[in-house]
Amino acid sequence: QGSRSDLPPCRQPPIGRPPAMSFAERAATKTAALPASGKTIGTHSGGFQADEALGCWMLRQLPEYAKAKIVRSRDLAVLEPCDIVIDVGDVYDPAKLRFDHHQRGFFETVDGQPGVAKSVAEATGRWKTKLSASGLVYKHYGRRIIAELAGTSPADSEVLWAELYNEFMEGIDGIDNGVEMSQGPRSYKESSDLSSRVGRMNPRWNETSDDADRDARFAKASDICGLDFLGALGELVDSWLPARGLVRKALQSRSEVHPSGTVLRFETSGMPWMEHLYSLERELGIPELVKFVLFADSVGMWRVQAVTVEGTNYQNRLGLLEPWRGLRNEELSKKVGIPDCCFVHNAGFIGGHKNFEGALAMAVASVEGTTA
Repeated sequence: QGSRSDLPPCRQPPIGRPPAMSFAERAATKTAALPASGKTIGTHSGGFQADEALGCWMLRQLPEYAKAKIVRSRDLAVLEPCDIVIDVGDVYDPAKLRFDHHQRGFFETVDGQPGVAKSVAEATGRWKTKLSASGLVYKHYGRRIIAELAGTSPADSEVLWAELYNEFMEGIDGIDNGVEMSQGPRSYKESSDLSSRVGRMNPRWNETSDDADRDARFAKASDICGLDFLGALGELVDSWLPARGLVRKALQSRSEVHPSGTVLRFETSGMPWMEHLYSLERELGIPELVKFVLFADSVGMWRVQAVTVEGTNYQNRLGLLEPWRGLRNEELSKKVGIPDCCFVHNAGFIGGHKNFEGALAMAVASVEGTTA
């Protein structure tokens, strides 16, 4: 299927006005208002990585660890009095608040049954990536951290927890544990990721540094990790989650668009809908039912877009009829059999009509395999 970058823009301004404060600002204000917990969080000294820097930041967003002191040491006698210890100590024991991942035999995943798997092949959940320190914190505290920062319901916190791990957290686990992103030779080197940026905050080999300097650098790195976390979570809370609600609404009212239920209508364009559609179809027990979605673009044209097969970029569940592809305006209208058609892409994944009724007719005709 051809490139989709050759289409005219179809973005609309966001619904409503943006909030006066960004999500990160709102979340930081909430955390700042928490009373100091008086607790201590232990982690290792020396060179630092993104996983423990982020793990410490995440814990400090919870009331029980708000403004907690960070103790960095490899001396177990120094770490023993700490209220919680991450990324050091060779112990994973949630009951004792010890969360290390370096010990022999450790293989935990974010949604796996604790203590069961010893390898990728034995992983029991959706995700197969071995956890780092931040992953362990996220596994046990992530849902609560999201609820504290975003004020979300348990149900919304759950879907956000899964999506944030998928989009942000898992990469940190993989990098820290040396898990390759893909098999085979690399096409290019990636060093703009959070783990690389945190790594560059450590003292260079030819710089003079002491414990106080490294601790100060760690504190800055932890703050940067927090900003990235809030950026990723904010995108989900302020954009991804509202879109999910609109997709759910469209799915639930699909029979009002057409009795077959194979066509959805969105009242706005530009929102992320495809991944929501896949997961909500599974949730509602209607897998791969929907073939087309309809929406008006920024100039008022009604678009007819095919739904792709999950896991692919260009394979459609059903495309617009082949005889229409590559045609425009009057030529297309004659072929379709209705006036005011605008275009159908050569690959058949999207078309346009001047009004909703015409766009619906194009979608229904394609589902039925006939001309309108």
